[in-house]
Amino acid sequence: MSHSLGIAIESLVTILLMITIGYCMVLNARLKRLKADEHSLKATIGELITATEIAERAIGGLKHTVRDVNENLGNQLNAATEMSAQLKKQLAEADNVVRRLSKIAIAARPPEAEPAAAPPQISAAKAVAAAAQAFSDRRKANGIAA
Repeated sequence: MSHSLGIAIESLVTILLMITIGYCMVLNARLKRLKADEHSLKATIGELITATEIAERAIGGLKHTVRDVNENLGNQLNAATEMSAQLKKQLAEADNVVRRLSKIAIAARPPEAEPAAAPPQISAAKAVAAAAQAFSDRRKANGIAA
């Protein structure tokens, strides 16, 4: 019996060693896949680092561009404000000239022969145009071009 008990123990040890060897082979295959995944993960991380550096440089360039555009826009806004003020002054002066021209035209009209007749109604625009024409005609008659 001791001989058969030794064989049974030896057989059991052999079976357990075979199971252990099989399990080690499975673990080895899994470790190889894990190593392959590790290499691909390192490559992916390297690509992400490169993309991050490119994005940081692009953001720096965009910040610089925004600063330049902001300065240019501020200068143009100041120039536009000054131009607007100049145009307002010129419009006010032009309005003053038109008023003076209309007064000159009204004063230059010949008196009407019939006081009983009511003068025809002339629109303000026509009166200004007539005054400007009269002024231009007088200037031309004096030898000065309008």
